[in-house]
Amino acid sequence: MSDSLNTPEAPHHAPDGGIRHTRAKGEPRFPDGPKADPAGSHFERRIRSFQPRRSRVTAGQADALQRLWPKWGLDIDGRRTLDLAELFGNGSPVVLEIGFGMGEATAQMAAADPDTNILAVDVHTPGQGNLLNLADQGGLSNIRVANGDAIILLREMLTPDSLDGLRVFFPDPWPKKRHHKRRLIQPDFLTIAASRLKPGAILHCATDWEPYAEQMLEVLTAHPAFENTRPDGGFAPRPEFRPLTRFEGQGLDKGHVVNDLLFRRVPHDDQREGRQ
Repeated sequence: MSDSLNTPEAPHHAPDGGIRHTRAKGEPRFPDGPKADPAGSHFERRIRSFQPRRSRVTAGQADALQRLWPKWGLDIDGRRTLDLAELFGNGSPVVLEIGFGMGEATAQMAAADPDTNILAVDVHTPGQGNLLNLADQGGLSNIRVANGDAIILLREMLTPDSLDGLRVFFPDPWPKKRHHKRRLIQPDFLTIAASRLKPGAILHCATDWEPYAEQMLEVLTAHPAFENTRPDGGFAPRPEFRPLTRFEGQGLDKGHVVNDLLFRRVPHDDQREGRQ
């Protein structure tokens, strides 16, 4: 995970001739904001499906992180079990979104469905700040932003049958064959996810990388805890509730094919080993 939140800055002169205030070595950039590596070394090393991205945090994003992280943010440290009703302040259904980018689509879905809570996970600091800012501007109290590894969140911090849905939109496709093992949608991930999803909950994936879409369809179809909502066993059209993002629109303009997959968590007693 990126250490950009804790990168020391050397003192320097501001353009107006004054001295710009800088952080001391080791001082976190956002003292009350997301940590650089919240889980630290407390959990086993494994192949991760994400890689940190270093990019500039704007003034607006920084302000949102400073003001709103203590209220709407949480670090995935793996050391506590979350009470989702307490986290959101209500007992509404909770959908987990893994990888929200800059958060525009997340904010749109939250605004369109205020009775559903969204726990949005990412490791991209500018995106975290941007989503907090969008939530604040839109009065979207049904969003919480989580920082860190979604696997640790699922495995260590969420209870069985606690989620009403799971969204994985445009995950890193890891296109090179030697990197396919880093892809998130794998049988082991689906088993962990299934244990946290209520029966009937929808796992919704979307990707513009066709080989990855085919792999997703294959592993989801083979997993006994999920069934395709499509009678023909194929891909689904984009549901109206999933906004068309700017990134997706650019891909469509270039001729990319976007595939959605909507699979339902089957009731526990309906799981059958080797279900096809």
